[in-house]
Amino acid sequence: MGKFSLSFLLFLMALALQNGTCNAVAPRKAVGIYELKKGNFSVKVTNWGAIITSVIFPDSKGNLADVVLGYDRLGPYINNSVYFGALVGRVANRIAGGRFVLNGTVHRLYRNDGNNSLHGGHRGFSRVIWTVKKIVKGEFPSITLYYRSFDGEQGFPGDLDVYVTYSISGDYQLSVSMRGKSLTKATPVNLAQHTYWNLRGHDGGSILSHRVRIFASRITPVDADLIPTGELAPVQGTPFDFLRPETVGSRIDRVPGGYDINYVVDSWEGKRWLSRVATVTAEETGRRMELWADEPGVQFYTGNFLRGVKGKGGAVYEQHAGLCLETQGFPDAVNHPKFPSQIVAAGEEYHHNMLYQFSF
Repeated sequence: MGKFSLSFLLFLMALALQNGTCNAVAPRKAVGIYELKKGNFSVKVTNWGAIITSVIFPDSKGNLADVVLGYDRLGPYINNSVYFGALVGRVANRIAGGRFVLNGTVHRLYRNDGNNSLHGGHRGFSRVIWTVKKIVKGEFPSITLYYRSFDGEQGFPGDLDVYVTYSISGDYQLSVSMRGKSLTKATPVNLAQHTYWNLRGHDGGSILSHRVRIFASRITPVDADLIPTGELAPVQGTPFDFLRPETVGSRIDRVPGGYDINYVVDSWEGKRWLSRVATVTAEETGRRMELWADEPGVQFYTGNFLRGVKGKGGAVYEQHAGLCLETQGFPDAVNHPKFPSQIVAAGEEYHHNMLYQFSF
């Protein structure tokens, strides 16, 4: 277990035991923006879509910048077709044909990506109001959001209680704890955090010069519709090889459209603890982000579909203005029995933890 795995577990224990610093709030459904702050490190989230709207921290010269793509106002997030900062589900990524079979029953989902279902359908978890359940102040500020997904929502079976807690768990550390409980029926659950990062600043232009390392020696290849074929293919000798730090743009011309692929995290191997997933560095600013998680996959996406999106402060986001590293179960696992299962039986729980460590 790595040092961040241990520190994160200790943090979760401390959070559970806190008293006196916990400002429990009456459940609120009004939409707002909430800030978590520790020194000059700031994280803002909204309970619309459980979205991360802002992350601010210094560069190597002490200059503060917001490194998350997004909007100035809440309004544009309602029609957030590019999923800026969103918590996506009930099942992130694509489900082929918008259908799957579970316990002999065919479940037909809302198709919002051609013939496929994407990120939970046209009204997935990123397009609903979450309830603010708890706000914690003090040394480790956090906010917990809650959503009840009903049986049949977007075609998924069973009632599901979902929670996400965003926490500043240490110096320049952002922890994300996602959990769900299936209440009535077995159902697939695969939540993912869809923030777009640009360590030069959200308005810093292209991320092609960012240096990325992904701790994964295999990918799940996809067809023309970005649906996994079921194979696990080695990255060695391909433009998908980021086992050593490489700039995003070094071989992107060999990947039509840009990167949008699931990597198989090497150190996961069925273990449910935090593994190091990726690092991202912007050498122009000295900012660095290290990502740890306890899921088997991570989707590396380079903002291929951004085209003239009007964002914060008058910025206009074009293709490759941000990158996403979405830790997750494998895409379309419900239709690939050999992939790690995403099925949560009635009465059982789903857990997904992430830790971002920022430095400069």
